[in-house]
Amino acid sequence: MPKTVFSVDLNKAPEDQAIKTHNRWHPDIPMVETFKRGEVFRVECYDWTGGQIGNNDSANDVRDVDLTRVHYLSGPFGFEGAEPGDLLVVDILDIGAMPESEWGFNGLFAKENGGGFLTEHYPNATKSCWDFQGIYTTSRHIPGVRYPGIIHPGLIGCLPDHALLAEANRREEELVSTDPNRVPPLAALPYSDTALMGQMSGDAARKAAAEAWRTVPPREHGGNCDIKNLSRGSKVYFPVYVKGGGLSMGDIHFSQGDGEITFCGAIEMAGWIDISVDVIKGGMAKYGVVNPIFKPSPIDPHFDDYLIFEGISVDEHTGEQYYLDAHVAYRRACLNAIEYLKKFGYTGEQAYSILGTAPVEGRIAGIVDIPNVCATLAIPTAIFDFDINPNSTGPTKQVSGVDVARTS
Repeated sequence: MPKTVFSVDLNKAPEDQAIKTHNRWHPDIPMVETFKRGEVFRVECYDWTGGQIGNNDSANDVRDVDLTRVHYLSGPFGFEGAEPGDLLVVDILDIGAMPESEWGFNGLFAKENGGGFLTEHYPNATKSCWDFQGIYTTSRHIPGVRYPGIIHPGLIGCLPDHALLAEANRREEELVSTDPNRVPPLAALPYSDTALMGQMSGDAARKAAAEAWRTVPPREHGGNCDIKNLSRGSKVYFPVYVKGGGLSMGDIHFSQGDGEITFCGAIEMAGWIDISVDVIKGGMAKYGVVNPIFKPSPIDPHFDDYLIFEGISVDEHTGEQYYLDAHVAYRRACLNAIEYLKKFGYTGEQAYSILGTAPVEGRIAGIVDIPNVCATLAIPTAIFDFDINPNSTGPTKQVSGVDVARTS
């Protein structure tokens, strides 16, 4: 087994660990350790909330979670010879759940506390808990489904440099200024009160925290991309902005659908990742890389039958026609799938959670046929214990008496 270079104790809060996690991005966060190219090592990670969510039948914790504290990241790690302009080649060799925590959770966040892709339709906090049995997962809150996990880090990336830090802060502040009172907000701006700056301390940490990025969105350096196909056997090429690279990771998912549409949208878990890293000198310029590129896992689960739902860029409330708006089109595809699954007895929240946690495939089918984008959502039929395909007799109720966890 590879050497564990970053350990977490799930019985302690992240703030109480000997080696500190970080929940912000900043170029001055020091490396935890520096490795030779090609070394193999293991990194343990908290779930993205740092243990704020419990394995129980109440969604009060999802309703009350402090999102200014997330995500809790392990790292950053440096690599000999990595310099700005290079590409960091990260091989994800293996990944799994912590042995003492073989369960995960999915949540719909309350609109006033983060919301989600369909927050106007589902504004209240709910939760589903999932048990792991080898490569498969099931939930006591959502019966009738079972699927193999494509375990992956939802968040992995390198430290930005000062120029990129300032540029992203500028553009995100400009966006928020267009509607500063929006709920949920248009972006998560720097917030120092709950910042964890890794091994930094004192005045240096406080100064950096005032401008450090929140970890919520993906940016040029990688970050919270939530790409379900970055599983064991994947290879990722990250732009390097600081000497050593500064690779950090966390937010491990057991399974997720394309789009992570519930915001807390995958099956979130604590876990570990085995990685090895190489460097391509001058790779950013050689290959014209601005954002990371990756090769997917060769051992993803393969399904051979899907039911595919279409959506177009027409507002579901007002009937307003949007021009080639992929966001609206994918939302409509998701809503169409939810309404369909409700015919088999699922609540809307249960169906929504299935789309966020199952290995569904999201696509932009057409983005040139004015005025409508056609987006699709493909659900593998084999994840259900019953047949979901349309037939002449119509759907029959398969699920009753069970629901997601709700708030009290």
